[in-house]
Amino acid sequence: MENINLVESFAEFKEFKNIDRATLMSVLEDIFRNMLLKKYGTDENFDIIINIDKGDLEIWRNRTVVEDDQLEDPNTQITLSEAQKIDSDYEVGEEVADEVKLKDFGRRSVLALRQNLSSRILELEKDNIYNKYKDRIGQIILGEVYQIWKKEMLILDDEGNELILPKQEQIPSDFFKKGDTIKAVVIRVEMKNSNPYIILSRTSPVFLERLFENEVPEIFDGLITIKHVVRAPGERAKVAVESYDDRIDPVGACVGMKGSRIHGIVRELRNENIDVINYTNNLQLYITRALNPAKIKNIEIDEANKKANVYLNPEEVSLAIGKGGLNIKLASQLTGYDIDVYREFNEAQEEEDVNLDEFKDEIEPWIIDELKRVGCDTAKNVLELDESELEKRTDLEIETIREVLSILKAEFE
Repeated sequence: MENINLVESFAEFKEFKNIDRATLMSVLEDIFRNMLLKKYGTDENFDIIINIDKGDLEIWRNRTVVEDDQLEDPNTQITLSEAQKIDSDYEVGEEVADEVKLKDFGRRSVLALRQNLSSRILELEKDNIYNKYKDRIGQIILGEVYQIWKKEMLILDDEGNELILPKQEQIPSDFFKKGDTIKAVVIRVEMKNSNPYIILSRTSPVFLERLFENEVPEIFDGLITIKHVVRAPGERAKVAVESYDDRIDPVGACVGMKGSRIHGIVRELRNENIDVINYTNNLQLYITRALNPAKIKNIEIDEANKKANVYLNPEEVSLAIGKGGLNIKLASQLTGYDIDVYREFNEAQEEEDVNLDEFKDEIEPWIIDELKRVGCDTAKNVLELDESELEKRTDLEIETIREVLSILKAEFE
């Protein structure tokens, strides 16, 4: 096997594996020195010269010239007669440098060297991918969908590296097919069985935060700060923003003219409803804004237990709770306080209204539970909403809704 062929294969590794020149040179020299150690017991008297660009490899052994009858170590010494065959001018005590050919090591040693090189290059490549993506945690990447499985998707980046997007990190309404371009954020990088394992996410709050940074120049420039992000992926999100410049409206800047800036984000998140609110240190005001669009009458805050009791007009309760309790849940996560909502009735309302539990003989319990889930605890709460609104907010059939409304209306008639 010729030197040049072996080194050309090293150059191919450099070209295709993206390993920097200094690292490759170090690996090559280390591998050759290990081979020399195995054959000669030492590598101290050898010089290795590698020129990757030209495909040149030279190994030179330095030996001291001794008298013919004083040779003790043929690896570090050479007899005067042998030295003079190389150059007749050599004398005892001088150093002789002669080239060692790869073929002198034998075919098995060269094959082992190539296998060792392949293994080391593969390890380097894995380490490079790991270190590269460890520094990119929290950054958005673009990739191509390469394979789709039941529990995860395999994504390839622009260099062909394999990334994983687990099912639980996908937005429920996500639909991709092989070859599609996908956008996600790097959330975790691990080593499993000596292989880099890069995990992506489209459900992480960090993904939404990075999308805002890309769409809103004021956030990218630091004029507006994202204080907190909470999400129910694909359904609803709340983003608290703050500006240190009084001339900048942070909410308006994030939404853009006629929603131009936020529209692209909503589309990327499969029509996720995004509430952008102005952050404030005033806790009562912050909770009020977090429960938007409900209008709050009064708030009682228990700072020791991180709880807030919010009082609203009966017709505002369902707005504060939101479909499936999503609005109040996200508001609690955003503010860090457990929020409970209460209706404020005047005396006339309390006397006239009837709790839904009073109708258990006429209305099935699961229907009452569904109405309570959307904030309707009393008969009048339900009657304040028309058929279409109840159908939209609950999972009840229209026929069931009409029957319930008929029973409740009869009570007051």
